[in-house]
Amino acid sequence: MPTVVAAETDERDALLGFLAAQRGALRRAVGGLTAEQAAARPTVSELSVIGLVKHVAETESNWVRTILAGRPPLRPREQSSWGDSFRLEPGESVESVLAFYDRVEAETAEIVGALPGLDTSVPLPDAPWFPRDARRSARWIMMHLVEEVARHAGHADILRESIDGATAFALIPAEQLRPNG
Repeated sequence: MPTVVAAETDERDALLGFLAAQRGALRRAVGGLTAEQAAARPTVSELSVIGLVKHVAETESNWVRTILAGRPPLRPREQSSWGDSFRLEPGESVESVLAFYDRVEAETAEIVGALPGLDTSVPLPDAPWFPRDARRSARWIMMHLVEEVARHAGHADILRESIDGATAFALIPAEQLRPNG
């Protein structure tokens, strides 16, 4: 998982690289935790480290797969089930959430890589939080995803430090020592 984005070849490569770096920060926050620790809510909020990973994976899938590519959602959510995107549900595990995120990451690379350009514009869904008849470019969607994942990676850093004291900087070398890290 990159900590510093390599020199990009073009804007699309740069956006995918920055998104990968933020995903790596979020994944690092999970590394070395037990399932109980990953699902723990060490603050007064409902947030857990693995819940943040699940939420970000679903969010990325919705923006790229559903909005940008027009494919059906992998995990449909309604307002009543939105909170479930932040926690493990029966039958889910840390491993299954990370595998889902792997699938989302691969699909994002495939969809974004196949676009004719980042100026590709798509309509936003009809939802009260979007302006009526709004459209967004693939570039805007990718920048929004970098923002979204970075915000939640910061939340995960705080949760992780609350669980076992490990800081983001300490987790980088630990990750490099883990098999497949």
